[in-house]
Amino acid sequence: MAEYATKNSNGVVNMATGSFTGAGAAVEVDLGFTPRYIKIIDEDNVITWEKLTGLAAANSVKTVTAGTTTVDTGSAITIDDGGFSVSATLAASSANIVWVAFD
Repeated sequence: MAEYATKNSNGVVNMATGSFTGAGAAVEVDLGFTPRYIKIIDEDNVITWEKLTGLAAANSVKTVTAGTTTVDTGSAITIDDGGFSVSATLAASSANIVWVAFD
């Protein structure tokens, strides 16, 4: 799932990008680090979700095609130890999903 990951010489900064095709089932992404910020884009439905530490566990920020931004309370993205999980709703069947995660 992770296509690119980097760490600086002090071992502090981590970043990874990746993509997958949704199958209508939850997806777990193993990064090897616990992200503080995640941005996920559904390219087919033009929807963006963002998750950062400090938001309530079930919350993420969702922006739809019309530009409307709301707080999604449906656990679309959860930060896990060593990566993150994406809900079945976010990983809609056949949707082309791209993501970036930072520590």
